[in-house]
Amino acid sequence: MKKRYRNMQKKANGKVREISNGSVLLELPLSVAGVIESLPEVIRALAQEAGLLLMSAAMNAECEMIAGAKNSKNPLRAANWWGSDLGPVYYDKQKVLIDRPRLRSKNNKEIPLATYQAFGDPLSMRNSIMKNMILGISSRNYAESVESFVKGYGIKKSSVSRHFVKATAEQMREFMERDLGGLDLVAIFIDGIEFKGHLIVVALGLDKGGKKHVLGLWQGATENATICMSLLEDIARRGLNIEKDYLFVLDGSKALRSAVAKMFGTNVAVQRCQQHKRRNVLAHLPKEHQHSIDARISAAYKMADYDAAKKSLELTVRYLEKLNPSAAASMREGLEETLTVHKLEVAGLLRKTLQTTNPIESCFSVSRTITGRVKRWRGDDMVQRWAVSSLLRAEKNFKRIKGYREIPKLIAALQQRSIDRKEAAA
Repeated sequence: MKKRYRNMQKKANGKVREISNGSVLLELPLSVAGVIESLPEVIRALAQEAGLLLMSAAMNAECEMIAGAKNSKNPLRAANWWGSDLGPVYYDKQKVLIDRPRLRSKNNKEIPLATYQAFGDPLSMRNSIMKNMILGISSRNYAESVESFVKGYGIKKSSVSRHFVKATAEQMREFMERDLGGLDLVAIFIDGIEFKGHLIVVALGLDKGGKKHVLGLWQGATENATICMSLLEDIARRGLNIEKDYLFVLDGSKALRSAVAKMFGTNVAVQRCQQHKRRNVLAHLPKEHQHSIDARISAAYKMADYDAAKKSLELTVRYLEKLNPSAAASMREGLEETLTVHKLEVAGLLRKTLQTTNPIESCFSVSRTITGRVKRWRGDDMVQRWAVSSLLRAEKNFKRIKGYREIPKLIAALQQRSIDRKEAAA
């Protein structure tokens, strides 16, 4: 392998050139003030020009390995140098034209250069575009955001959009086939989220170490049993152990509850989201009663003891029967399952995490911020690609949940619940 590139004088545009023994001269402004003021830009220009020069040197090195030195007259060489031509490479988040050398074989066929093909792979640019657009840079402003000393092309709105579509489509395919068999989960959150006028049902797993994982999503017009079952079947296909006991934290949808029971058994441990329950009850009440009723429900859910919390909620139901029978019926429906974490004696910060589907809501709050700059939504595919990309972006910033040290107690409670159920069946 060569230790020194000899082609440093090419494509330098007067900024970088070889002077002797592989040394590089950086031409700076004459005045000291000018040097200080322009130094960051000059260094950046040097780095960019040097990157292109290294590309050029790598291609020339490959040519020398195949055809020998450029001016060599060795009759036994396998190929001949055949001038050069401008060709596109991907560099510094954009497409750049570079003067590439060309070779022809003895039978006059052009020899493709592996180095040029590698530099022409758009994957790195697609990844850069996807990252920047997920962070909020629009395709309209992308060209300005990556403007540099290198004269690039292929960064206009239409080109950027095409790269983003291809990158996110590939990311979505990988996500939809992601293996879940290695995850040791203890709880699964599932919620239906309205996203850009579409319904997305999302599953989020919590492992025994307290880390969250996006398990899957499914898109549909409504949160019906078919959509929910499709999501569960998909994550089971990708390795989720359906024989294990989990705590399911659900948004309160009857269709979702039915799908979970069908897949994991009627005795599965389900925690109904307390936040959804409070919102559903308050929706039946006039504004003048909402604050006081919500305070009563919230106080009951904060009680540590299961019996005390249930008794308080039943008193609230009786009070609502006189005030508003519809609100009372809403409070009564599924009341027992809103207290599952109380019954399992989950305490403290872990209970706070497990009593609502807020972890999923939190993911989509990030998603809505990211997608706020998108002006036009073109169909279900675009919505799903953006949902997957933004969820995976949120997943990178997941931290261990508060109260994760209490997870072994939850595991023990689920195991004991399973033993009690088997003994009762026997």
